[in-house]
Amino acid sequence: MKPRPLDGITVVSLEHAIAAPFCTRQLADLGARVIKVERPGVGDFARAYDTRVKGLASHFVWTNRSKESLTLDLKHPGALAVLKELLATADVLVQNLAPGAAARMGLGYDALRTVHPKLIVCDISGYGDDGPYRDKKAYDLLIQSEAGFLSVTGTPESPAKAGNSVADIAAGMYAYTSILSALLLRGKTGEGSHIDVSMLESLAEWMSYPMYYAFDGAPPPPRTAASHASIYPYGPFEAGDGGTVMLGLQNEREWKGFCERVLRNAALAIDPRFDSNARRNENREALKGIILGEFKALTTAQVVERLDEAQIANARMNDMAGLWAHPQLAARGRWQDVGSPAGDIPALLPPGRINRFDYRMGPIPAVGQHTDAILRELGQGDDAIAALRGAQAI
Repeated sequence: MKPRPLDGITVVSLEHAIAAPFCTRQLADLGARVIKVERPGVGDFARAYDTRVKGLASHFVWTNRSKESLTLDLKHPGALAVLKELLATADVLVQNLAPGAAARMGLGYDALRTVHPKLIVCDISGYGDDGPYRDKKAYDLLIQSEAGFLSVTGTPESPAKAGNSVADIAAGMYAYTSILSALLLRGKTGEGSHIDVSMLESLAEWMSYPMYYAFDGAPPPPRTAASHASIYPYGPFEAGDGGTVMLGLQNEREWKGFCERVLRNAALAIDPRFDSNARRNENREALKGIILGEFKALTTAQVVERLDEAQIANARMNDMAGLWAHPQLAARGRWQDVGSPAGDIPALLPPGRINRFDYRMGPIPAVGQHTDAILRELGQGDDAIAALRGAQAI
């Protein structure tokens, strides 16, 4: 087997929901051993979000393959002692518990670095380790609101949240890349790091374009549904058969080609209402009517054919069934089965096809599936394990 970049790296994660599990799953993809600490009996509460994947939760299936599940009730001294012993063998600790919870158990960076100077500790929270919002509860939709995402997404009449957990995903991505950076730094210095990832700061970074657009008190981008706020035509347009085509123009050369080869109206390119992007944007309703008038006589396939011939960027508005069946994903071999307590489940390979190694695509664990094996690795005998189980510590 080809070596993977994180082979030999052990990650212990006190994780739930999305941000931390998404971070650590990506570390597992690269070969890291990820030990997921869960509550005895019920595990990560994201296991119960829904039952859409053969009785398993969709969020959990997505973010928890290739991990080992260790159940510990960290309120029990014996379980906490096991975790601290486990950290002596770990390279990375990730946690997204309630603010301050890890520190109260002696699992904060300041306490751990004195005994484990090479350990990388990554805290993921809504608002960060300090500041006036530190102790506020934070869920994905709340952070979308605080970060201004809702103010620029939706229609003029109504804001709309993202259809996935965009704030959690942003935080998980920055935690993942920060841990990779800390591992590289440790290779140079021999020392661990403390990483403090905030969901608000992660999504605020992704909001930088609309922030700069509204620089120094300027009006922010308007909510324009699926259309672009400042480029036109750029968005969804209906064809005569009821289908929807997404198209986008980026420059005047494309605008000319769009008029000549898609709308079959070359004179429109120099119409003073539409002869620059700024004017097209100002007069978007009039232009929309012209475009829809032409598309009304065409099927979706015919619209796409004209756009392709004119080399105008376009896409179908896929639903989830369309994405599952997407021919490009199939042609590039992006699906691979992974095991689970409910049998094999198709999973997307991570983005980024790398020729030097194969991503790890291991099974999704049952709650506590690896508890006994991990405890035995730490030197616990059958009697000690039975005692912990009898005390409901595992």
